[in-house]
Amino acid sequence: MEIQFQSDIGKRRNMNQDYANVFINQAGMDLAILADGMGGHLAGDVASKMAVDGLGAAWSTSTIAQPEEATQWFLQEIQKINEAIYQEGIAHPEMQGMGTTIVSTALLDETFVLAHVGDSRAYLVQKGQLQQLTDDHSLVNELLKSGEITEEMAAIHPQKNVLTRSVGFAGEVKTDVSQHQCQPNDYLLLCSDGLTNMVSEADILAIVESDQSLETKTKQLIDAANEAGGADNITVLLIHFEGEARP
Repeated sequence: MEIQFQSDIGKRRNMNQDYANVFINQAGMDLAILADGMGGHLAGDVASKMAVDGLGAAWSTSTIAQPEEATQWFLQEIQKINEAIYQEGIAHPEMQGMGTTIVSTALLDETFVLAHVGDSRAYLVQKGQLQQLTDDHSLVNELLKSGEITEEMAAIHPQKNVLTRSVGFAGEVKTDVSQHQCQPNDYLLLCSDGLTNMVSEADILAIVESDQSLETKTKQLIDAANEAGGADNITVLLIHFEGEARP
């Protein structure tokens, strides 16, 4: 298994509020996390870094190796992160209202467990097909699912960035958690909306399936989003399940 990730400020933003990292626990299992922060000056990047570092620290001391354990762990730990970010905003009024998306995967041999809140996405590339594994927690996606707007309307909707769920707010956060099987030569892509709002799924698939190194593919996805306008921060985390699912 190989993992590469890269984050870029894009062409139109003054700062990068995305954050990603990979951690390993006491059982030798990897956790990949990507977060897209929101909020005023500095607040969004504080929220995303708190989410990634907080989850990563908790994972690093765990001994989780089974999917059911990982599912419960995600539900508990993302709630703790939600409360921590909310309290940080209360303690620092200039950061009040900050929040973040989270998309994360625990890589457990031939199984991976996904958890997400917000509109950062996970895709599985398997046998030449690109499958979105996450469901955007956004106003536009709710309108799309209810049939009130078409996919073409959704792509240019003025409230495209309005989230229905995020991490860092009062009360209980609802986290979507799912278990998936992976096969040799599959790819798992975690990304912020700075990629998916700028690059089509067909182009993403073509890059991931190209005959390049994983590092080059990651850079090419970033470059494609910037070439299309780079309207937002762009973060890409790409996992290749090579041969055996784990080294």
